[in-house]
Amino acid sequence: MYLFADRAEAGRRLAEALGAFANEPGAVVLALPRGGVPVGYEVALRLGLALDVYLVRKLGVPGREELAMGAIAGDGTCVIDRELVDSLQISEADIERAVRRETAELRRRELAYRDVRPRAALDGVSTILVDDGLATGATMRAAVLSLRVSHPAKIVVAVPVAAAQTCAMLESLVDAVVCLYSPEPFGAVGFYYHNFEQTTDEQVRELLARAGSGETGRRISA
Repeated sequence: MYLFADRAEAGRRLAEALGAFANEPGAVVLALPRGGVPVGYEVALRLGLALDVYLVRKLGVPGREELAMGAIAGDGTCVIDRELVDSLQISEADIERAVRRETAELRRRELAYRDVRPRAALDGVSTILVDDGLATGATMRAAVLSLRVSHPAKIVVAVPVAAAQTCAMLESLVDAVVCLYSPEPFGAVGFYYHNFEQTTDEQVRELLARAGSGETGRRISA
């Protein structure tokens, strides 16, 4: 059963649950590319907050890339699911290859998405990490651990849909988790969207450009 028509609708509904942050001075929405950006854009637009990206990449199991054995953030923070790695007998060499590959992709995305636009100031402000959904939560966990280095006043994880056990894991790491739905059994994030087409680099750049032009940062009526 679909819960959302697309990521934009999911973002609009998620914004309603985050109303307490509307127009909070300095607060910023940090979207995980690529699928989290259309969701985060709608959240930022409706709450009157700034929007930026927070770059994280899943480390896929060799030969089963859709299955996360960990994740790496843009600053090099790396999370490895040791239980999964051991159970599948994944070698350290395989892990290192995945890290090198995804680090290169993070660098490419940093150049592609940010261009000359500076990163949002995060020290001492509320940060809302947004994605389109969470299965294992590996990428979001890496993002949270990486973000702590910037000393935000508050870290909130906000997603339209996620596995219940993933939400429980993240609740121990952040100030709050806002999740609209936690179906069990969970399956995959795409099951809950009517339109779950891959978000492109061009769409990410367009939304960030619109946000940077002042389209977000002021609250609009629902």
